Amino acid sequence: MYERVVTDREWVLGSYHPDTLAARGELAGAYLAAGQPDHALPAYQQTLVDLEQGLGPAHPDTLAARTGLAQAYHTVGRLKQAVPVYEQILADREKAQGPDDPDSMTARADLAYAYRTAGRMKQALPQYERVVSDRERVLGSYHPDTMTARGNLANAYLAGRSEERRVGKECRSRWSPYH
Repeated sequence: MYERVVTDREWVLGSYHPDTLAARGELAGAYLAAGQPDHALPAYQQTLVDLEQGLGPAHPDTLAARTGLAQAYHTVGRLKQAVPVYEQILADREKAQGPDDPDSMTARADLAYAYRTAGRMKQALPQYERVVSDRERVLGSYHPDTMTARGNLANAYLAGRSEERRVGKECRSRWSPYH
């Protein structure tokens, strides 16, 4: 059905009309949800290229499409591709909207999660800490987004400690004659 919507919008509105591009993004999301990343990723990529050309790299719709692409890479386990996209999203959002904008804080949280998923805890933790700090300052300590950020930070600390214990135990068992 989404394919038909895209075809119809291209015919009626043109390939670069914002509604057509939005429909293409929705089609990409539907492909991903249906477990078809081989269709989803090219659709996300082409939508992003078209939005960058038509609206510019800092337009909110372009930033949303870039986020969709990063999330798609993340979902299918292509973290080496996802992380740089998340890094670019954060830089672009902070430049366009400022670091205190809710979308910028969400972009930082997304980057922290990508780092964590990629096993880059040393980079993830400062990002999580910054999200908590920014949300407390901007939204207040008891805002739901602040409490979620605090929970994410706690989980990251716990995951980091678990990883440290696992690596330490592994090292001790390899090198200790008393294992």
